[in-house]
Amino acid sequence: MTTLLISDLHLHPTAPALTEGFLDWLERNTQDPVSLYLLGDIFDAWIGDDLMALEHHDPSGHAALAVRVARALKAASQRGATLHLMHGNRDFLLGEDFAAAAGASLLADPSVIDVHGRRILLMHGDSLCTRDDAYMAFRAQARDPQWQASILAMPIPERLALAQRLREQSGEANSTKAADIMDVTPDEVVKVMHDHGVTTLIHGHTHRPDVHDLEVDGRAAKRYVLGDWSQAQGWQLKLDDNGELELTAFSL
Repeated sequence: MTTLLISDLHLHPTAPALTEGFLDWLERNTQDPVSLYLLGDIFDAWIGDDLMALEHHDPSGHAALAVRVARALKAASQRGATLHLMHGNRDFLLGEDFAAAAGASLLADPSVIDVHGRRILLMHGDSLCTRDDAYMAFRAQARDPQWQASILAMPIPERLALAQRLREQSGEANSTKAADIMDVTPDEVVKVMHDHGVTTLIHGHTHRPDVHDLEVDGRAAKRYVLGDWSQAQGWQLKLDDNGELELTAFSL
């Protein structure tokens, strides 16, 4: 079975062409059984699974988008695709209700999978950016169950407003940060790969698609960075039946 990995779609109601491009890609690539991993930031913001109940009563369009994507993923799973979802830094509130609606399973970050006898470490990638002190502090807060519960207890309009503020604050903060601070910390990459006993790491988050050669415990290793999607272009990493990995961009 072919394995496909994608991340950082950042689906949003204001980018309908991106949504259409993703749904077309999804349908075309799940006609045959496939194992599909979505490694975070599927949505540009996610304020809670209960949003889906407002499909026809949410003027922001977030609910309708969520339901449409869930239904498309569910259809892919019914065609034989095996779907795995990982939280990103934008959609860390994705829960079991959405996963069930999408016919998918939630995957811990990090996770090690075995594909054709090859152990591969999967991550969203934000936890590797340890030089960004401000973001790491926010990440620790955002993953705290009590903080998440307090957010989910807020009325949906307040959550939507909060998500908008957080996106704006993130953009402003990133505009003044040095580029290397927002990239992964090389020593952290090696440490994480050593801790999990792997020589292959796949992640997204940084929006810097590439294949990096490195050394872990005296062994040759590779780090594959998934690209972010735009309304014109998507990125995928394909692991074929021969165990070969290929990172490619394609037009939407």
